[in-house]
Amino acid sequence: MITWEHFIYFAIAAVLLWTVGAWAAWKDKKAVAYTSTIIGIAVFFCYILLMWISLERPPLRTMGETRLWYSFFLPLAGIIVYSRWKYKWILTFSTVLALVFICVNLFKPEIHSKTLMPALQSPWFAPHVIVYMFAYAVFGVATLMAIYLLFVSNRRSSSTLSMEGSGVALDNLVYVGLAFMTFGMLFGALWAKEAWGHYWSWDPKETWAAITWFAYLIYIHYRQLPKHKPRLALWLLIISFVLLQMCWWGINYLPSAQATSVHTYST
Repeated sequence: MITWEHFIYFAIAAVLLWTVGAWAAWKDKKAVAYTSTIIGIAVFFCYILLMWISLERPPLRTMGETRLWYSFFLPLAGIIVYSRWKYKWILTFSTVLALVFICVNLFKPEIHSKTLMPALQSPWFAPHVIVYMFAYAVFGVATLMAIYLLFVSNRRSSSTLSMEGSGVALDNLVYVGLAFMTFGMLFGALWAKEAWGHYWSWDPKETWAAITWFAYLIYIHYRQLPKHKPRLALWLLIISFVLLQMCWWGINYLPSAQATSVHTYST
């Protein structure tokens, strides 16, 4: 039976494969980059699938389990971006970010039990969280691109975002992320109706989800302005990702959420 103690072996194998893929991308060895990264993703997903079987429920209840999905989706989003726009650095960035979340899970493991409270036994629970985690991963990759354009590529003029196609790639990522986030919110509303009798209650978690959704919507609309400033757009994207972190895990540290939120399941 697979347990949390086995995670380190799958994680090491996956990270090594992702590292080889990132190196191959820099060396223009596309076949190696694709093969190694995809095998690493498959290895990591095998652990998630085995944990699902072992726990007899989707591994989505605790923060550690959601970090597991986030670590899986990051290189998946990275390889999608690499295949579409051929950014050599994206696999390196997605691997490093995935490694950060893997290390958090290794040094601060959550309690993983088979217990699943009644509110989480809805058929909408798994699709809601999985879709959200994919959206979060896409936004994570978009944020990495924004940071790269702001700080690593600073020798170029600020107009490069719109002139060289990077802005188009970034916008497409945000469109995809926001679409999945919207589906996640809809699934969450259906879940809430089934579990608590109402679609939306302005619970602290729901409030921050709405704030995050509007933040990315503001970015999209700002980018459509004829005289928008590319660097300000990048900063809007980074701020939106900070708000997303607040919605994902920062909410757990707010006294109001601890007292009233129906979305606190780890205690």
